[in-house]
Amino acid sequence: MTKRIGGFRRKTRSKLKKNIRTRGKLSLTKYFQEFKEGQRVLLHAEPSVQAGMYFPRFHGKVGIVKGKKGSCYQLTVKDGGKDKTLVVHPVHLKGV
Repeated sequence: MTKRIGGFRRKTRSKLKKNIRTRGKLSLTKYFQEFKEGQRVLLHAEPSVQAGMYFPRFHGKVGIVKGKKGSCYQLTVKDGGKDKTLVVHPVHLKGV
């Protein structure tokens, strides 16, 4: 059996690319944004920050905040017919 070559971000050249106008320094408000339990959030990856990023399959999906784990948030996301739990840094989240 052959091994898959590549890592976490393989085949994501266009998916995790920033718009030319949004390049540059990030604002600190994205790092310190707060979400409440039960709130719906959009998973929108910030490519310049690798810490706390989710698997690219979930890009553009909406999740529900279940709690906090350190500085990150625990989310539940529907994937197919199942609920998946993700631990995501607030930089990669937007309120819906």
